[in-house]
Amino acid sequence: MEFAYDARTEELRDELTRFLTEHVYPAEPVHAEQAATGEEWSRTPVLAELKAEARKRGLWNLFLPDPRYGAGLTNLQYAPLAELTGRSPHLAPEAVNCAAPDTGNMELLAEFGSDAQRERWLVPLLEGEIRSAFCMTEPEVASSDATNIATRITRDGDEYVVNGRKWWSSGAMDPRCEILIVMGKTDPDADRHRQQSMVLVPRDTPGVTVRRGMHVFGYSDGTHGGHAEIDFTDVRVPAANLIGAEGTGFAIAQARLGPGRIHHCMRLIGMAERALELLCKRALDRVAFGRPLAEQGVVREWIAESRVRIEQARLLVLKTAWLMDTVGNKGAHTEIQAIKIATPAMAEWVIDKAIQGYGGAGVSQDTPLAALWAQTRTLRLADGPDEVHRNSLAKRELRRWLP
Repeated sequence: MEFAYDARTEELRDELTRFLTEHVYPAEPVHAEQAATGEEWSRTPVLAELKAEARKRGLWNLFLPDPRYGAGLTNLQYAPLAELTGRSPHLAPEAVNCAAPDTGNMELLAEFGSDAQRERWLVPLLEGEIRSAFCMTEPEVASSDATNIATRITRDGDEYVVNGRKWWSSGAMDPRCEILIVMGKTDPDADRHRQQSMVLVPRDTPGVTVRRGMHVFGYSDGTHGGHAEIDFTDVRVPAANLIGAEGTGFAIAQARLGPGRIHHCMRLIGMAERALELLCKRALDRVAFGRPLAEQGVVREWIAESRVRIEQARLLVLKTAWLMDTVGNKGAHTEIQAIKIATPAMAEWVIDKAIQGYGGAGVSQDTPLAALWAQTRTLRLADGPDEVHRNSLAKRELRRWLP
């Protein structure tokens, strides 16, 4: 069993680490200041500078395994790179064009889109010229069950007509968002998992109304381009905007969400590492009751337990990435669900202990910890809540022992 990263991964890790140290970390306070004085959900000038620098260094589209579109890395090669970008989740993923939801939408278009759809939408996404949104979740139904969606996509001659309401449409608040991938029902009478389809809806199509941006624990969550609540009222798009075939929307969604889940988990490990690093520095610098926090037994216990939990999660994520490369996403389904349960919980625990070590500063804007915690807690809901994954994982385990 080989645990070392290969030569190409090490080379990219070194280059990405230098990029983070020399450009991304110094840009964090600049980005915060620019974001505070600009329009909500607008992109900051410093982010554009980071993207230009990343492209110059060859750090671009690292997530796509297809060499026609991306860096041609395997999931196992990409894992430690995504982990590094998780250390600065509000800047690094987008700086290297590896930010959700665009990553999942690009994978979806690359695998299921027509040649015309790829030319029109995938190419500018790969170039970082535009951003996109994924519209699946709805406010009126329990979206933990994706077959519940009520949005209707009705064929009318050479067009599809979309009617419904979505929310938590990630990416839709970004001013550069130009395309929405919308999931709805084309045939409510079909088999439960064959009722849904996906269509491409340009954001400026008549009938598309962005009602509001959604806040996450008070944050605008620009990490994902902002989340929107959107009305679709008699929205007409050409029939050629259908992705794949009618009735394949649920299967396409599951294919999209598998890589998205592991990408989140890869970045979560980086978030936890950043939090642990901050906790250790704080423990060495801060004195309470006559001695450094680092000499307090409870703080040492937090640090030791954090290291154990991070290493456990990283190994499971790497195993999952390897399985996805070798036996495919379906063959790695159990492990994908396992990391989606375990990794956010791990990162939430580690970040919480770092916040506790910082006291009041930990919940303020003076450290990245509060924003890291908010994003981590949200990922216990995004791409399926913990309970759904636990239920599915338990049923799969039980099936092994049925007569």
